Amino acid sequence: MNDTKDKRELLWKLIKNIRFAMFTTRHGNGHLHARPMTTQNKGLEADESLWFFMSKSGDPVADLKADPVVNIVYADPSEDTYVSVSGTAAMIEDTAKKEQLWSKMAEAWFPGGPTDPDLALVQVQIVHANYWDVKESKIVQLYEMAKAVVTGKPPTDLGEHGEVRMR
Repeated sequence: MNDTKDKRELLWKLIKNIRFAMFTTRHGNGHLHARPMTTQNKGLEADESLWFFMSKSGDPVADLKADPVVNIVYADPSEDTYVSVSGTAAMIEDTAKKEQLWSKMAEAWFPGGPTDPDLALVQVQIVHANYWDVKESKIVQLYEMAKAVVTGKPPTDLGEHGEVRMR
């Protein structure tokens, strides 16, 4: 997959319907901390970024200021779709972008709206993503796993695993 537009479209197709992602930062004590966040994107544009709203006073913003390398994991077990995105995060002061991404859901966390003084707009520039997308039905998956137990050979062809590099 050489075309950047195709990469963006594939990645967006895999994550667009997954409401929450686990956003992982490296805390000041060196440990990795993950917490659920909602991706604010309406699509994956040419900037190849994921956008999040966070509290300026919260640990995630403090963590990414100290170490901007982050990981975001999307999982939809009902569709057997799993995506791990690595990128570089930064807090961006852009009122127009906050307004563009604003939703009623965000208002539950930031009652002051897009101009709430505690609202941090975080941009994650995607560097790399891995995905696992299982196309086979649950019955086929169970059959392949049972066959693997009997034969001692790992199951094959249970879906697609791939990598997307943006930078």
